[in-house]
Amino acid sequence: MLGPVESRSVSPVFVGRTTELETLDDALARATTGEPQALVIGGEAGVGKTRLVEEFAGAAARAGAVVALGGCVEIGADGLPFAPFSTALRALRRQLPDELAAAAAGQEDELARLLPEVGETPAVLGADRSGEEGMARLFELTARLLERLAAHRTVVVALEDLHWADASTRHLLTYLFRTLRTGRLVVLATYRSDDIHRRHPLRPLLAELDRLRTVRRIELGRFTRDEVGCQIAGILAREPDPAQVDAIFERSDGNAFFVEELAVATHEGACAGLTDSLRDLLLVRVERLPESAQRIARLVAEGGSTVEYRLLAAVADLAEDDLIEALRAAVNASILSVAPGDDGYRFRHSLVREAVADDLLPGERSRLNRRYAEALEADPTLVPAGERVMRLASYWYHAHDPAKALPAVLDASVTARRRRAHSEQLRLLERAMELWDVTPADIRATLRPVDYTEAYPPPLAERRGEPHDPAPLRYLDLMAEAAVAGRRCGERERALKITKRALHLLEEEQDPLRAAWFWIQRSRLMQALARGDGWKEIGTAQDLVRGLPPSEVHAEVLATAASWSMLRDPGPDAVSAAERAVEYARMVGAEDIELNARLTLGGLMVEAGDSAGLAQMYEVKEAVLARGLTSVVGRSHVNLPSALEAVGRSAEAVSILREGLRLTQEWGLRDSEAWVWVNLAESLTTLGRWDEAAEAAVSAQRTSQSAKPRGGAANRLAQLALARGETAEAARHLAAARASYGTHDPMPQHNLPMSHLALEIAAAEGRPLDARAEADRALDAGFPPGTQRYAWPLLLAAAVAESESRALPPPDGPEARTAYLRRLFDAVRTLATGSPVWRAHERWTRAELDRAEDHTDPDTWSDVVTAFEALERPYDLARVRLRLAEALLTAGGDDERARATELLRLTRATADHLGARPLADATTLLAQRARLSLTTAPPAADPADTLGLTSRERDVLRLVSAGRTNRQIAEELFISPKTASVHVSNILAKLGVSGRGEAAALAHRMGLFPLETLGSGTHA
Repeated sequence: MLGPVESRSVSPVFVGRTTELETLDDALARATTGEPQALVIGGEAGVGKTRLVEEFAGAAARAGAVVALGGCVEIGADGLPFAPFSTALRALRRQLPDELAAAAAGQEDELARLLPEVGETPAVLGADRSGEEGMARLFELTARLLERLAAHRTVVVALEDLHWADASTRHLLTYLFRTLRTGRLVVLATYRSDDIHRRHPLRPLLAELDRLRTVRRIELGRFTRDEVGCQIAGILAREPDPAQVDAIFERSDGNAFFVEELAVATHEGACAGLTDSLRDLLLVRVERLPESAQRIARLVAEGGSTVEYRLLAAVADLAEDDLIEALRAAVNASILSVAPGDDGYRFRHSLVREAVADDLLPGERSRLNRRYAEALEADPTLVPAGERVMRLASYWYHAHDPAKALPAVLDASVTARRRRAHSEQLRLLERAMELWDVTPADIRATLRPVDYTEAYPPPLAERRGEPHDPAPLRYLDLMAEAAVAGRRCGERERALKITKRALHLLEEEQDPLRAAWFWIQRSRLMQALARGDGWKEIGTAQDLVRGLPPSEVHAEVLATAASWSMLRDPGPDAVSAAERAVEYARMVGAEDIELNARLTLGGLMVEAGDSAGLAQMYEVKEAVLARGLTSVVGRSHVNLPSALEAVGRSAEAVSILREGLRLTQEWGLRDSEAWVWVNLAESLTTLGRWDEAAEAAVSAQRTSQSAKPRGGAANRLAQLALARGETAEAARHLAAARASYGTHDPMPQHNLPMSHLALEIAAAEGRPLDARAEADRALDAGFPPGTQRYAWPLLLAAAVAESESRALPPPDGPEARTAYLRRLFDAVRTLATGSPVWRAHERWTRAELDRAEDHTDPDTWSDVVTAFEALERPYDLARVRLRLAEALLTAGGDDERARATELLRLTRATADHLGARPLADATTLLAQRARLSLTTAPPAADPADTLGLTSRERDVLRLVSAGRTNRQIAEELFISPKTASVHVSNILAKLGVSGRGEAAALAHRMGLFPLETLGSGTHA
């Protein structure tokens, strides 16, 4: 290795970039306050991006920040998966070893996919069924790791050369930019803007970042003439001749790197013989090196972004002294530089590397790659262990040796899968398919599958239990791996084309099991691409496996059919499919398929009125927790609470949902977490905890990585807005829900609630015919078995709309109204009432339909109130109490008036507490019409009322008074730390105090909270 060498072309003076540095310094200052910052720096090659980052990084380090740099690594034309993140995390581990170990605690094995030093990278077997959520989990754990590291110190992570980034790196960076919410963290990335052509893979990422308000873009321009003069003065260590500055500025056009090259060339007297091509200028400087140094430059250009010294020595075929002299000459000439870590070399600027690489002859390039590959095969320790397999695959591929390249590429695809770099896995598998036909048959015959992905069936002989040698790898096996990799990384179009080709190949073979497997993959892709609901493909798979012996594929087909039917067409066929899926999965030992099928079966049983389904779902939840099955834990903590809510056990559902939030957050299951938030919003709404419900729905929208949870959250917000009298806001949320769900895959659990909301909005806006039309459409479509939890609220809303408008002339005539009411009565008679909550809804709906025909019987409404008093549904109870009060007042009598007065007081209290303005207004109006007073003796004034605090702010103030931090408040009230901080700021402003201590003291003086409540939290 070399000692210190002289570099003569870099100016020691940092020139210009005042505005850009101010932006970066502002980001650092904001991050120091706990607000994460994201920046992207773009500029043409040579404009000075790296120098700007180095200057900022130095200033940040001097200010006490921990700085970690990572660069996208190129090997030939290939990028290493997650390379910049691995490098940056490695730098953080060197600087903060104990802190990183604590931040990664409990998730070491998963994070080892990015940083092998922290744990044992799990071997990804074919049974791994984490799917797309597996990669999302890795991304979420990475985000949380950075947030934890930056909780008490400022951390700067700089990633360079995004134009070379692999797809997995791009996806992870986008995820971080979208999801980082806390921590003293700055994440910045650079890219070469002149490389981003119309089809460059970085373009979609840049377009998405433009839509994120949290990401700041910095575009570096070229230097002005004065800045070029300053740069040249720094390089030459003297004031340059103005004519020389003019000439260099004109030729370089202000590009900082070309200014350096031209300044050195002019200083050395080499400028007169140059051509007009700046590329030739770069090559002229290389060609002036000794022949041995030129040879080393060509080797380094083809070896990758950085080439290790030992690898270079093995490939160069020079005596060590000659190699060192050649390297010294190249470094002295500022062609090469020592790589970070002092264990290798790289070009000082990528433009020079590209010029040298482009000057290689085709045969020369493949020969150099072969030498790299042979050296690495002979001594695998020449490169870092985490890069070895990927680099060997790239070298052999670019050496154009299929016999060597195919096995190496397949090994690399397994490594990519193990790291959850599914985009790179897909690219490598497609490369393997490209090499397949040109690889000698005897080489192909030696290849064996590592495993079989996602229940993909082994060869026929193995399935039949016949004696056999391990079956060789087949082209179809590659297609199966590629289809799964494409689905997992979001390249669904490519995956869909692969399944089409595979099924075409299977037409010539008698292998229905493998064909069924590909049809199931195709079904998932069709749904994900919004091309259909996937049932046709599932039906084809069912036909193919019918009559075959039990197998994992057979169980998977049945489980998929049952799950599909549970959401779209529940009934006896779905139950039968789920039961057989459980049976077959047990027979073949497919635990995850069995547990998923049991969840489906339990849900179907609950919908059919069989309470034993809940016990089944509880058993699955406990089994999942005991085994740590990440592929099922999310679904178990979404479906079980949903089933509990469906039978009116909302408080029980909330308890499990809170456990689900803890687990999904701990395990990085972000989309499952979003569904948990959605269901939590629903159960909290039922329980009358509307502020918490709204916060849960907003959390779902913020957390969700896909559209449907956002649709569910919008539905919950629309429901709350309607109940609070915010009709326009409800309509806006309903439109958002419809956009999120789309029209390609209708499901009752989505369509019926949206019809219910649309009906209520139309009624609230005085559009009775539109309300009826919405109900008619739902009745025409019918209510599939098991959808009573969605159908009863819709029928009730239709009945209420008619009940409320009974005094108005029917807009389409009395006969049409009578027919419509009769149709609603018929639907009520046929809808299931398998639990107390829906029996209560049946009574309520019948009573509303009676009222619509001017029949108001106090006994009828008393029965309805009694039914709801046994349930935990305060808003529903208040609504039916209002109806009973009206019926009592209609009947007349002093006792009836007294009872009605008490009912109206209870109703008004509930409405005021919830903020249900329409209910409060209706209660007040009825009391005024009956000349009833809803006030008793004036109660003692609540001191908090004089402060103007909302109910949520009172909860927060109670915890502030108990000494809780914002994070503790957030955990106890189930809100984000940022929301807690906003509440605290609002409280301090309303109380007119400057700090938390003063706020606590004021609350104590005013007696806002009994001492015994200050130590307790908020519990379900």
